[in-house]
Amino acid sequence: MSSSSSAPPPRTSTRVTPFGTAVVCSVLFTVLLVLVTTRWSPLMALDRSVARSLHRNAVAEPGLVRANRILTDWVWDPWTMRALVAAAVVALCCRGARMLAAWIAATGVLAAVLQQGLKSAVGRERPRWPDPVDSAHYAAFPSGHAMTAMVSCGLLLWLLHRHGASPVVWRAALVAAGVSVVGVGVTRLYLGVHWPSDVLGGWLLGAALVGFAAAGYARYEGRAGAVLSRRP
Repeated sequence: MSSSSSAPPPRTSTRVTPFGTAVVCSVLFTVLLVLVTTRWSPLMALDRSVARSLHRNAVAEPGLVRANRILTDWVWDPWTMRALVAAAVVALCCRGARMLAAWIAATGVLAAVLQQGLKSAVGRERPRWPDPVDSAHYAAFPSGHAMTAMVSCGLLLWLLHRHGASPVVWRAALVAAGVSVVGVGVTRLYLGVHWPSDVLGGWLLGAALVGFAAAGYARYEGRAGAVLSRRP
């Protein structure tokens, strides 16, 4: 038997791509959206169970409530997140990357429009408590805080990756983004203004949007590069 016949077959690498991530998150979000709009009993029961448990704890812990309100209203507020993205857009414009800056800005605007449109279309009521520890207005699904955090952090991580951030900076950014995205979802649940599926929906839709934005810009760059290479 020849040595070549005993050699193991070549290993195929499975690389996660922005487009693939976006497709998976879109499918999962669509499934969740159907379950929410049809009020699937197991999901509704799980939402109520988790929300009630967290609310009982919040009522008994006013100090934790204050801490969560500071985090959700200031540190991880949607406008704080949008301000970080706006600062990145300004920095890109100053460096001459106007197309990338416009792409980032358009993604942020699209996220806000999509979020509000879905809230209006689904019209899901927020949790109601006889002894609320916080309040929020408009419809519940998807969570605007969760979606904005995912979109903002995702876009900023994408920019860092594009510009070759050092390993130390990259790891620090990943930790900060992970804590922010998860943390803002936890605060919305702890304060009793969202159901768990609202937060999950915001995360999934935000991740899908960032994935499509990154994949779309890569395709734009490829086409632009091909056009330039054909010029005499």
